[in-house]
Amino acid sequence: MAVPNITLNDGRTIPQLGFGTWQVADDIAEKSVSTALATGYRHIDTAAIYGNEAGVGRAIATSGVPRDELFITTKLWNSSHRKDAARQALETSLTKLGLDHVNLYLIHWPAVKYPGQFVEAWDAMQAFRAEGLALSIGVSNFNQEHLDDLNGATPAIDQIEMHPTFSQKAFRESLQSADIRPEAWSPLGMSKDLANPVIVEIAQEVGKTPAQVIIRWHLQAGTVVIPKSVTPERIASNFDVFDFVLTDDQIARIDAVDTGVRLGGDPLEV
Repeated sequence: MAVPNITLNDGRTIPQLGFGTWQVADDIAEKSVSTALATGYRHIDTAAIYGNEAGVGRAIATSGVPRDELFITTKLWNSSHRKDAARQALETSLTKLGLDHVNLYLIHWPAVKYPGQFVEAWDAMQAFRAEGLALSIGVSNFNQEHLDDLNGATPAIDQIEMHPTFSQKAFRESLQSADIRPEAWSPLGMSKDLANPVIVEIAQEVGKTPAQVIIRWHLQAGTVVIPKSVTPERIASNFDVFDFVLTDDQIARIDAVDTGVRLGGDPLEV
């Protein structure tokens, strides 16, 4: 089955299942993204701060996949929120990626070290979209209070930490009500959620791996999800999630493992 596309609030679409590259070194990113593209992924997520945009770009260039079939996301780092710096940052990212535009450009964090500058960055992002340098624009790690400060266009995406033990269900539903699509980073809980007894039990019930169960849980919640792996077998396994459906009871049991405890950074502190 093909990966479903989700329509964003700007009328463009995003493949609901993508491939993440956080903490993947540049040379390894080239190999793992090449494997992902050969497997069937068409949505690749990177960021300036990951230091692997060049490797991602090399994988794209040698993949043989037409550009119009790819959905590429990258992100603006915290120190580049001023308008001129934001433009230079995007141009640098495009050069490294070997592209003339990205499908989605995100403000990576609201960045408390630079108070309020993300508002200026958002103005710049809207200009990039108007120029076609970024077809869609959004944010990452924004709480509601940060979203409320933005002017103009509504972000298409808010990419946030989200996994069974930190599900952010209320915020996720609030985003969806505001026509902002939630996207999950660390969707497997940095692999820690894979050992949760409830996840393991459900995996046994459906004859799938714990990772496949969690990815399916995200998909059925309407979340965009970008699992990461550098292991070819896991890259393929994480893509093989469209031949089963979790029951309402199984989803409720996964929902119930939420602890409300983050594994990554707090947007109010980073």
